[in-house]
Amino acid sequence: MAAPAARCLWRVLAPRRGWVLPGIDQRLAAAPTLVSAVPPARPYAEKTARKGSQKTKKEETKKKQVTRRRPLMSKPVDDVYLTWHYERPSYNVEEAVAMLKKFQQLDFTYPKQYVYINVFLDMALEKKKKVEPFASTVLLPHRFTEETNKVLVFTENEQEAEIARENGAAVVGGVELIKWILEDEIQADFYVAVPAIIPKLIPLRNKLRRKYPSTKRNSLGHDIPKMVQHFREGLAYSVEDESVIKTRIARLDMPAEQIIANLKAVIYDMCTFKPLTYGPIVKRLVIRSSTSEGLLLKLDGLLPQVEKVEEIKNADDEEKNADDEEKPVQESVST
Repeated sequence: MAAPAARCLWRVLAPRRGWVLPGIDQRLAAAPTLVSAVPPARPYAEKTARKGSQKTKKEETKKKQVTRRRPLMSKPVDDVYLTWHYERPSYNVEEAVAMLKKFQQLDFTYPKQYVYINVFLDMALEKKKKVEPFASTVLLPHRFTEETNKVLVFTENEQEAEIARENGAAVVGGVELIKWILEDEIQADFYVAVPAIIPKLIPLRNKLRRKYPSTKRNSLGHDIPKMVQHFREGLAYSVEDESVIKTRIARLDMPAEQIIANLKAVIYDMCTFKPLTYGPIVKRLVIRSSTSEGLLLKLDGLLPQVEKVEEIKNADDEEKNADDEEKPVQESVST
C-alpha cells in the first residue's frame, strides 16, 4: 500500500516540488524501495506502433485481394445453372440469328423489330498511338427501312444540279447556301460537294466539322448520283465512349442471309479504319433484337483475313520488281 500512495504523492507534488517541499528529491532517493522511478516519456513509440498497425492492415487487405476466384467452367451440364460460374457462351452468326428469331416466336413480340449490334473496338496502334474516334456511312446490300437521309449538294453547274435533284437530293445550291447554313435556316444530314466549289466553302468548315465535304468520307467528287445514293440510303454510325459502336443493321423478319450480309458489310467498313497489320479492330461483337438478350458472336469468318492482304501486297511487290528488271533489259536492247 505504501508504494501506490507514494506514486500519487509524487504526481501531485512533482510540478511544485522545488518550492513546496524543499529537499523532497533527496528523501525520495533515500527510499528507492518505496518509490519506483517514472519511465521516461517516449512520444515517438506510439507513432511507430500506429504505423506498424497500418502496415499490417495494408498487408491484410493485399492478402484479401490476392485471393482469386476459381476458374470458370466452359459449358453447363443442365438447362438451369448459375451464369457467373460459367464462361459466356459464343455463337456462330447463323446460329445467333436463328436464336433471335426463335426468341421472338416464344415471347410473342413484334416480328418486325430491329436487329442491333454492339461492337467493342481495339483502337490501339503501335506504341502509345490510337485510332481516333470516327464516323462513317455504309451502303447496305439490303435496305431494312424506308427512311432516307436528307442530303445537300453544293454545285454551281446547272446540269450537275439537275442530276442531283433527279437522284433525290433534298437541297441543291451554291455559295448562296452558306449564309442560310450558318444561321441554321437550312440543315441536312449529309453535305456533298463537287471539287470546283470546295474553295468557296471554307467558312463552313467549323460549322459542319465532320460533315464538311471530304474525299476521305466519300462526300467530295464528280460522281453526284453515286454520292447522293450513298448518303441518302446509307447507314450512319459513329464511335461512342472512345471504343464502342452501337447501331441497327436489319429487321428481324428479314431472311437470315440478308441480316448476315448487312452485318458483314458494316464490320468490313469498320475494319478499314485500322491497318490489318496491327490486328483486327473488332475485339468483341454482340448481336441482339429490340426485346432479346445480347448474344456474343464468334468472329471467325466475319473479319477480313490478314493473310489475303499480305498475299496481295506480296504480289504487287513482285510485279513492281519484275517491271524494274524489264526496264534495264529494254534499254540494253534499244542501245
